[in-house]
Amino acid sequence: MLQMRPNCECCDRDLPADAAGAMICSFECTFCTSCVETVLHGTCPNCGGGFSPRPPRAAELLGKYPPSAERVYKPDGCTKAG
Repeated sequence: MLQMRPNCECCDRDLPADAAGAMICSFECTFCTSCVETVLHGTCPNCGGGFSPRPPRAAELLGKYPPSAERVYKPDGCTKAG
C-alpha cells in the first residue's frame, strides 16, 4: 500500500491523498506536478528515476487506510539528480 506522503519534497505544497496532482518515483519520493515539470524536469533528485502520477486514495478508504502524516521537505529546495 502506498504511504501517500502529504506534501511535495521541493516546495512543501500540500498533496491530499484523495486528490490528483502528486507524482511519485518507484521509491515513493513525492513531488507536485509543477515541481516535477519545471524544477526536476522529470527526474527524481533522490534516486535519478522517473515519475508516475500518484493515484488518489478513495475518500471512503482514508479512515481505514490513512495517509502518512510524515512530511519530507528539503529546505534548500530540490535539484535534479546529477
